[in-house]
Amino acid sequence: MKTTIDLPDEILHRAKVAAAQRRTTLRELVLQGLLTELDSPSAAVDETEAFVAAFARGNNINHPVGKTHRHEIYDRPILHRH
Repeated sequence: MKTTIDLPDEILHRAKVAAAQRRTTLRELVLQGLLTELDSPSAAVDETEAFVAAFARGNNINHPVGKTHRHEIYDRPILHRH
């Protein structure tokens, strides 16, 4: 899939030089950098934190439920909707 990314001139220049030095394309350099970042343990932590933050907001952003721990989720009664 094609996309457009606006990069600062200095970063783009450095990326092109790095790609040339590694005898690869700019596309491959960016792809490898993204994969490295996405596969890093810190990325998994960030995704978990984002999930927890979204869950804490609840269904009504005006009345968030706050942080909920796992044991609190499992101890809640099941509500059946009819």
